[in-house]
Amino acid sequence: MINSKSVLAVIPARGGSKGLPLKNIRKMCGKPLIAWSIEKARESKFIDEIIVTTDSREIADIAEQFGASVPFLRPDTLSGDKATSIDVLLHAINYMSEIGADYDYVVLLEPTSPLRDVSDIDGAIAALEKNQHAKSIVGVVEAEASHPSFLFNIKDDLLCPMLGTQPNGMRRQDLQDSYFYLEGSIYVSGIKDIKEYKSFYHAKTAPWVVQRYKSIEIDELSDFIAAEALMKAKIDGVLK
Repeated sequence: MINSKSVLAVIPARGGSKGLPLKNIRKMCGKPLIAWSIEKARESKFIDEIIVTTDSREIADIAEQFGASVPFLRPDTLSGDKATSIDVLLHAINYMSEIGADYDYVVLLEPTSPLRDVSDIDGAIAALEKNQHAKSIVGVVEAEASHPSFLFNIKDDLLCPMLGTQPNGMRRQDLQDSYFYLEGSIYVSGIKDIKEYKSFYHAKTAPWVVQRYKSIEIDELSDFIAAEALMKAKIDGVLK
């Protein structure tokens, strides 16, 4: 809890995955991928309940082994490619409410973003609780190589700078403005607000800035290989 407000963590992990089959339970540095998110959630000083929403009994069993609850198996209507994350999240929230478990905040932790730290989870929850204007917080990363000053369109087979001026000799440290892009490692919202907005992204969304290496999201094998290398570096103390 935080200031007497209860916090639910939801980890979505369906069994089907076209880009990398069974990626949510694929072993990363000796543990199923989903275990990394469960363990960080368990380290949180604010999270009261951790549930995994899945359509797979195998994933459910593994999630329970690592300390998460799996109070239901996801219905078929929320298990296909067309099911949205927000529909899956709202189903989980409503299910918990129906069994008498109501919460003030919800934290969404995608298992495909395993490099987040508990400091990101607790920091984002505390930041939202403190912010008098925001209704949600999402993870963002500062744009560097992808800064608009370095981006181009292609017109008539020629490169055309997006901002209209060629970035000749421009260095990242010379950039005047900071830009950020959305990443997927942390989402926090008030329960009432996620039901109202049906999204974490709206006019009252605040940022939680994460280090760039933590923002890698696993969609295919190359992502998994990169994330595992980063995880090993983190375990070895090379990355902090």
